[in-house]
Amino acid sequence: MTKALLGIDVGTTGTKTALFGLDGGLVAAHTDEYPLYQPHNGWAEQDPADWWRAAVNGIRAVLAKAGGAEVLGIGLSGQMHGLVMLDRDGEPLRHSIIWCDQRTEAEIEDMDRILGRQRIIEITANAPMTGFTAAKILWVRKNEPEAYEKCAHILLPKDYIRYKLTGEYATEVSDASGMQLMDVAKRDWSDEVTGKLGIDRALLAKMHESQDVTGVTSASCAELTGLAAGIPVVGGAGDNPAAAVGTGVVAHGRAFTTIGSSAVVYAVSDEVRIDLAGRVHALCASVPGKWTVMSCTQGAGLSLQWLRNNACAEEVREAEGKGVDPYIIMDRLAEAVPPGAGRLLFLPYLMGERSPHPDPDCRGVFFGLSGVHTRANLIRAVLEGVAFSQLECVEVFREMGVPASDMMVTGGGAKSPLWRQMLADLYGCPVSVPASDGGAALGAAILAGVGTGAYANLVEACGQLAGKGDTLEPDEARGRAYAPYFSLYKQLYKSMKDDFKTLSHI
Repeated sequence: MTKALLGIDVGTTGTKTALFGLDGGLVAAHTDEYPLYQPHNGWAEQDPADWWRAAVNGIRAVLAKAGGAEVLGIGLSGQMHGLVMLDRDGEPLRHSIIWCDQRTEAEIEDMDRILGRQRIIEITANAPMTGFTAAKILWVRKNEPEAYEKCAHILLPKDYIRYKLTGEYATEVSDASGMQLMDVAKRDWSDEVTGKLGIDRALLAKMHESQDVTGVTSASCAELTGLAAGIPVVGGAGDNPAAAVGTGVVAHGRAFTTIGSSAVVYAVSDEVRIDLAGRVHALCASVPGKWTVMSCTQGAGLSLQWLRNNACAEEVREAEGKGVDPYIIMDRLAEAVPPGAGRLLFLPYLMGERSPHPDPDCRGVFFGLSGVHTRANLIRAVLEGVAFSQLECVEVFREMGVPASDMMVTGGGAKSPLWRQMLADLYGCPVSVPASDGGAALGAAILAGVGTGAYANLVEACGQLAGKGDTLEPDEARGRAYAPYFSLYKQLYKSMKDDFKTLSHI
């Protein structure tokens, strides 16, 4: 019987469940999608029941495809910062308020007043953020007091799946450090933050390192999913820390860019590096004793998806006729347009922004739009706008003394050679894709392998399983061509910052 490790990645558009052999090879995979609810402008919610249903479907599907594999351990990864509130019976009290929700501006002001902005940064290693979990807890307490009064447990999205698998209320350092309730340097909940904000620590899950075993699959889980009872479930990691493991970014100086619904630049450091201006985040790495610097563009792949859904019906029809992904057709159109998109710039702020502009009020902009522009220009501008956002964050990393010259690229956007080449040209360094496309699910599975003793340690496991694939070299001429557009791109936010605020109050 094949011995295997299971990775479950709770994403924004769907949950990917993947079974890997001990050599890192993919045995079987399945993705189940679910909706995003936006009851108001800037709000974003999902139903935890949808995540669990997707996980159950995925587990049953991969076990059927694998034909009797022995699962040694399970690792979890998932979208970070989401708020899951459960009652005493473990039932969700409301939809989860997820990472890209921007409703908590007033609660950020409350946190600033209660704790002081600089003190929050000193403890949690991050400026107060609308997308982080702490402000969402305060919002529910203020606006939905009946739900808050019934709350017995606060979990993150992937940790809800852990609870359904094992019955345990647990979390781990990489994901929990994005809640803004931890002392990130000490890798545990902060008594000062929770105490002054009035959040009972008893509501929070037990803290673990990412590779620790946190529980085992229950009999009820086994009956529902087809898994055996008693399989160890490890801490796992937030989606980006898990992707770091899956791409081998587990040592100081290594970095990756992921372009999914959001886009992230992520680098590993041997010590806590904090940006006191609050432009990028510092979190616990999924590697014991290491930390990360991370940026987040809220609307990366979401921006391209928005354009596809609202302006590219012709390309979607062509793709259906040819049996290919619509993004392939869109890429070909954009490739025919030179750098600069015909003097058209796009600011990818459809969901507000986090890095390097923590601003819930900013919104997407096409700047320079004229009658000569076609959908090809629009597509190119969106691709470039997301890439410019990543370079703006990398500049902050380099300013902080965090190396970002050994770059991997992952996520759905990594499938686009054009987008990857943009990043190489803008970063001025080679950009590689992982040898395996397992991503966060692979990282979660590797953590499960370390936690259950299949591998000696995380660094050794990643050295064996997470290598580099295709590498694109930077083109200096294209890099110079982008330079004036990038300079203007950075200026546009500064020019419109006050106007975004005005618009939000109209």
